[in-house]
Amino acid sequence: MSRISEYLEEDVGFGDITSETLIGDEMGSARIKANEDCLLAGLEEAIEVFREVGVNVFPMARDGERVAKGEDVLVVEGQLKKILLGERLALNFLMKMSGVATATNNIVRECRKHNPNVKIAATRKTTPGFRYYEKKAVAMGGGDPHRFRLDDAILIKDNHLHVVGSITQAISKSKGVSFSKKVEVEVETVEQAVEAAKAGADIIMLDNMRPEQVEVAYLAVKRLNEKALVEVSGGLSPETAPHYAKYADILSLGWITHSARAMHFNLEVTSVKPPQQQPG
Repeated sequence: MSRISEYLEEDVGFGDITSETLIGDEMGSARIKANEDCLLAGLEEAIEVFREVGVNVFPMARDGERVAKGEDVLVVEGQLKKILLGERLALNFLMKMSGVATATNNIVRECRKHNPNVKIAATRKTTPGFRYYEKKAVAMGGGDPHRFRLDDAILIKDNHLHVVGSITQAISKSKGVSFSKKVEVEVETVEQAVEAAKAGADIIMLDNMRPEQVEVAYLAVKRLNEKALVEVSGGLSPETAPHYAKYADILSLGWITHSARAMHFNLEVTSVKPPQQQPG
């Protein structure tokens, strides 16, 4: 069963009792429009929802495009009760994913005013069961999805260090695991950043540091190993991220997947036709 089928099953249950009670086999059409300016994402998924329920789709825009308030993004035609069956799920995809994509794109544009090369990345602070789509929306907004899963890369965090004992030991143990996996370590002080750079970390994450501390740590790391990437993380928001952009290769924000506001879309039935009469 596909994810879309599972999500439909979750929403529909044993059937849409309202539409089944009120609507017969009437045919018709409906449109989905954006109710505010945004970067469109989730249209591909909305189309898949309507195809799954058995109606025809006519895209009026494309994922990754900026759309204006009042603009149609999708027209659907078929049995009206089938259109209404997929309405909520299709809108949920559009609203959530467009919200993430729009927020990401806005942050990318602001931060690149300070550093044209900085990357804006997501984190694993995602909605259970919906990570793939949230990360996809981040990429549509010009961001980097970062790790999808724990097996994507080695990321040594404070709790690992409490067990292992030191940054140097942790990096040394990690370097022999896989030639294809990057080794990243989370640090909280300039001294720890220097230790991580000397130990050969591929990526050094500066966690919960003030902008002036980040500047000192970034310059120290680059003096030791200019190829090491410096990631800044920890409570960043659209307001604070630009203050860190100059001295970072990557800014990672859990905010863009757990707190970005959903964009507003709605579906409106535009025509109703009586059911076709069967020949007698």
